[in-house]
Amino acid sequence: MDIYKIILQNKKANKKSFALLIDPDKQDKTQLLTIIEKAEKANTDYFFVGGSLLTNDSLNSCLSTLKENSDISVVLFPGDAMQVNDKADGILFLSLISGRNADMLIGKQVVTAPILKQSSVEVLSTGYMLIDSGRPTTVSYMSNTTPIPYEKNAVAACTAMAGEMLGLKLIFMDGGSGALNPISEKMIATVSKSVDVPLIIGGGISSGEKAIANCKAGADIIVVGNAIEKDENLISEIANAVHNY
Repeated sequence: MDIYKIILQNKKANKKSFALLIDPDKQDKTQLLTIIEKAEKANTDYFFVGGSLLTNDSLNSCLSTLKENSDISVVLFPGDAMQVNDKADGILFLSLISGRNADMLIGKQVVTAPILKQSSVEVLSTGYMLIDSGRPTTVSYMSNTTPIPYEKNAVAACTAMAGEMLGLKLIFMDGGSGALNPISEKMIATVSKSVDVPLIIGGGISSGEKAIANCKAGADIIVVGNAIEKDENLISEIANAVHNY
């Protein structure tokens, strides 16, 4: 399975995708099976799996449950170097380009690179950009970085351009888990016009309308996690909105 090739094909065809973010710590197996069933019905494109801080050693069992009960591509969205597992189809190999913490830019990647080199997991090099969402998030705290200010569209665009020029294959703009304010459509549009690589948007998306607005602004993949944890019925609403764009 060539996940990146599919992402590029979809971008070329202006076909938007929906990724459901699964935090292994936040569901037991029964809850996860219910989410999988709803995700399958909604034709979810990807499961992104990971969290800023995993405390229950549940990543392996979560991945097993996803792979055994679904054909949806499973992509790791790691919060740290320990969240690597060869049960996944792919991994967002993140470099936190919005911050100035060298450990998140290259340090953690050096630790995980030899492990991934020996695995069959598809590596998707990703420039991760944390955008201010109106309040501190787990990501900003754990990464010890300052998000890009909410209205600094030019800073976001230049950061994304630098990531693309460094060879990163995806740009992921994120407001963080439980974002108070979703990323503005103006910032998404500015960044989208500045780079040619696929653009992933997450954080604070809690309705089909917001997902559509982000797609119009230039998002290629919409990621939703926290909102789904509060209302699983949003899976179909947001997935349908994205796919019918």
